[in-house]
Amino acid sequence: MKDILSKYNVPVPRYTSYPPANFFHAGVGEREFIVAIDQSNREQPNQLSFYIHFPYCQQLCHYCGCNSYLRSKETDDEEYFQALLREIDLITERIDPSRKIAQIHFGGGSPTLAAPLLLGKVIDKLTSRFDLIERPEIAIEGHPGHLDRKGYETLLALGFTRMSLGVQDFSTEVLKAVHRIPPMMPIEEVRELLSNHSVPLNLDFIYGLPLQTPESFEATIQRAIDLRPSRLVTFSYAHVPSMFPAQKLLENRGLPTAKTKAEMYDRARRLLLDSGYLQIGLDHFVLPTDELHQAAKSHTLHRNFQGYCTRRTTGQVYAFGVSAISQLNSAYTQNTKHIPTYLQSISQGKLPILCGYLLTEQEQITREVINTLMCNERISWSYIAGIVDKTPEEVRQATAYNPIEMAELEGDGLILLTQDGIQLASPGSPFLRYVASRLDPLQRNNPTPYSKPI
Repeated sequence: MKDILSKYNVPVPRYTSYPPANFFHAGVGEREFIVAIDQSNREQPNQLSFYIHFPYCQQLCHYCGCNSYLRSKETDDEEYFQALLREIDLITERIDPSRKIAQIHFGGGSPTLAAPLLLGKVIDKLTSRFDLIERPEIAIEGHPGHLDRKGYETLLALGFTRMSLGVQDFSTEVLKAVHRIPPMMPIEEVRELLSNHSVPLNLDFIYGLPLQTPESFEATIQRAIDLRPSRLVTFSYAHVPSMFPAQKLLENRGLPTAKTKAEMYDRARRLLLDSGYLQIGLDHFVLPTDELHQAAKSHTLHRNFQGYCTRRTTGQVYAFGVSAISQLNSAYTQNTKHIPTYLQSISQGKLPILCGYLLTEQEQITREVINTLMCNERISWSYIAGIVDKTPEEVRQATAYNPIEMAELEGDGLILLTQDGIQLASPGSPFLRYVASRLDPLQRNNPTPYSKPI
């Protein structure tokens, strides 16, 4: 295992999108995005997914790799949401009104820091323009350090159907070391409250932080299992201080080695599987009652920047707010990361596009291959051929598939080569990202400093 770890634990993309966001460039702007929106009305999936980015936090966690900013005063929120509502108008006026909403997702930052009235205005704006599918997902990423019982009850009254709480660790010492506010309300009480309203709970954790040990993280996951959340996520901390300078502060507290992180992952994974959870992709675990469970069993999982989803709640993603990324069938665009620039652009009636990417036909095929692998841990060339209307050989040739490399990966126990594709040899293997990178033509001789899988 040691040799395999040193050989394959190398920096590779997370593949939350294909191509990865570092390939976005300034050559794609407002004009190209408008064309892509018009074109998206004739492309699949036909359903709509909306992402709203709230950039502010009460204090910044030192591990964070998100586009987050310290909020100076609450009046910042009102000005920001006025711009958000105007941006929604600018984009949705170009979307076919007969299309239906499958997903609305608030992320950040800390969106639960915002006034409920402002969150409600966004939801009302979207749902007044488009019909909803049956049982849509309306979700929010919650910071438990900002929410008391009244806060959760208010969110429930707004109609949220799923809440994802960034607990990160149950140890107050670990949270203190990474500069994170601990929960205001015991998570056990939050679980009971949401359960009484039939709202499923997601709990997010991070391993690889200062002061964590395999034993302490195992205790955190056991406490989480006792709560029986519908979904539980164990993220590997990505230490990239060259991109996020605040992460450098964590080095003073000491970071676990790759070997220690691997043990944290292994212990947590075994606990979860033994407790009846099914693993989804690299880091998600779900109960049999969760709809992701059936999607995984039928190998029909999907993924966007907001995480794993089913085909039922899949849609092309139209994103609003600072740094927000839209994911259309043939294009990606990302908004400016500078709040004053965002506000000024919207006030002038302009879409605040910073950069983007227009996918070629070959890249759309490669995206389908890598997304299928990342979601379902296997590839069927013929299955993907049916989706993209190509032959199985044309699908394979669109990737960077190399028979010699694939044989080496099989020999090292990472994959199994089948007559019609590739299958991950060990379910939940942390080397899934590496396998995906070997199918990615853009990763040949690419010096980008990605994070390591472990």
